[in-house]
Amino acid sequence: MDPQIPGTLYVVATPIGNRGDITLRAIETLRAVAWIAAEDTRHSRPLLTHLGIATPLVALHEHNEAAAAGGLVERLCQGEAGALISDAGTPLVSDPGYRLVAAAREAGVRVTPLPGPCAAIAALSVAGLPSDRFVFEGFLPSKPGARRARLAELAAEPRTLIFYEAPHRLLGTLGDMRTAFGDARAAVLARELTKHFETVLDAPLAELVQRVADDSDQQRGECVLLVAGNADPAAAREAEGRRLYDLLRTELPPSRAARLAARYTGASRKTLYG
Repeated sequence: MDPQIPGTLYVVATPIGNRGDITLRAIETLRAVAWIAAEDTRHSRPLLTHLGIATPLVALHEHNEAAAAGGLVERLCQGEAGALISDAGTPLVSDPGYRLVAAAREAGVRVTPLPGPCAAIAALSVAGLPSDRFVFEGFLPSKPGARRARLAELAAEPRTLIFYEAPHRLLGTLGDMRTAFGDARAAVLARELTKHFETVLDAPLAELVQRVADDSDQQRGECVLLVAGNADPAAAREAEGRRLYDLLRTELPPSRAARLAARYTGASRKTLYG
């Protein structure tokens, strides 16, 4: 592996907690590139110092990405190799970087992934929930009303659901999930993964809400919530029909879109069109 291919943007995953999870390829690349675009340079510098990496850091976060991406792409076009990292895990997964990657690809710049840790996938791997098909929702809306509305939309989803959540909203979100999905729906809280206080709690939502409410330690740190999909075949058909209907109605009259979606998924045409 040659980490110094000119004009290449490397998208580099970094540890979500345990520094030992950095890959050898990531270390070689971060040492060799001309610059590293980091979400928070103050957060990333200790990791790089620990690894003996002195490559210059450039701040790239949600507030400056639109303005900064152009300059970084210009440097890539001039032959520099650069790297993109986030505060933790794989860049762009509920983190900044999309605009830079999109601008680089539009300019014909080579963009190469260096895979590694991702909290969502790490949590899924130990949750004990179906992992052949899943939906990553990232962070739910912070306002309770919008959060409840989104959860209601997901109630019929047959695939395993994965969410990130801030610790101060965790208990409220779990309560809203209980309301939207029911007391008995299987759920998992994966907290502080790869860190000293790592915990993975699995229980029906009613029990999980109570366990978290009774233990304030479970309301701290980095949290991933996973919820089993709806096992009701009729609900699954409706969810598939709704997805297809939403796609078709951008090109077809609503009545025809509903008729086609119902035909191919078995969902109720009346429910989709209504």
